[in-house]
Amino acid sequence: MIHLVKLCVGASGVEDLAVWQEQVVRERRKLGLDDHPVHQTRQTPKMADELMDGGSLYWVIKGVILVRQKIHEVRNLEDVNGRSFCELALEPELILTEPQGRKAFQGWRYLAPKDAPSDLSSTGAADVPPELSLALKEAGVW
Repeated sequence: MIHLVKLCVGASGVEDLAVWQEQVVRERRKLGLDDHPVHQTRQTPKMADELMDGGSLYWVIKGVILVRQKIHEVRNLEDVNGRSFCELALEPELILTEPQGRKAFQGWRYLAPKDAPSDLSSTGAADVPPELSLALKEAGVW
């Protein structure tokens, strides 16, 4: 199993990601497509089989991993001009994670399970604001 990490450009919080994905799902339903939220990338992950073995997409929002979504399917597609691209179909549930800082990068990166932040529900910290949780973790208190 392997995960992906991706910047969520333009989002100021998890709520923005949720609203954006609800809009994507509504548009897909209008077109008669399945109702999984999707994210399109130019490059197809070479480790797609490992992603499909329980992998998640971890979203970086304003420099911090805050949430993840399980990967439902990795699709190789072509646009109307014949250029190939990848569509990551995601499970709709947004799972909050322990905040983990990330420097800016382009595209996506693989994320080893040992390096992935824990889900908030498993730490008992779901009511702590992400900024405070990150500061406590960086200070070695958490």
